[in-house]
Amino acid sequence: MPTAVVILAAGSGTRVGAEVNKVLLPLRDVPVLVWSVHDALALPDVRRLVLVVRPEDRTAVAEAVAPHLGDREVVVVDGGATRHASEWAALQVLADDIDAGEVDVVAIHDGARPLAGTDLWQAVIDAAREVGGAIPVLPATQLLHADLSAVTEGVGGVQTPQAFRADHVLAAYTAAAAGGFEGTDTAACVRAHRQVDVAAVPGSPLNLKVTFPEDVALAVELSPARS
Repeated sequence: MPTAVVILAAGSGTRVGAEVNKVLLPLRDVPVLVWSVHDALALPDVRRLVLVVRPEDRTAVAEAVAPHLGDREVVVVDGGATRHASEWAALQVLADDIDAGEVDVVAIHDGARPLAGTDLWQAVIDAAREVGGAIPVLPATQLLHADLSAVTEGVGGVQTPQAFRADHVLAAYTAAAAGGFEGTDTAACVRAHRQVDVAAVPGSPLNLKVTFPEDVALAVELSPARS
């Protein structure tokens, strides 16, 4: 069954110290966002790809990704003031396909995480198709409690892409819109409104988020050369 991919690119470059949206910064020879676009389009069953951007970035994003699409198409959607609002904007675009059964899984990814890699994308999508939902989790180490004692219980950091069966994620965000709920990420909204099993897929230490200036330099060192 086909998958729909949503890539969130409606942030800014404030903390990274850039004058442009951080997903448009160069990473090796292409913009940060293009790495995620490449990965999504390399997956075997992706039917729809939606990019969520700031209105003022529409032209720049379109110009950045166009040379890398080949004969594939993307839909560019204006994002909202929050992550949740941006996700909801994308899901409304996908609603007809979801209701018609033409998309069975939706994967939502942060465009500022360029190095997720196709193996992680596929693992999350496969797990969501099997159990209902899936999120990448990377074990967190060397954490302290407020009293400076070591955290010994299992703790993990949640990454993206996060994937859910399409009917569940659309129903959750529809209910959230009706009730005025805003989640911190996709999983928070789905779990607040649907009884869905969520698998924890091993995340990747390479799947860093570009937030600060040093993250850009680190991503360059970690990123493989593209053919």
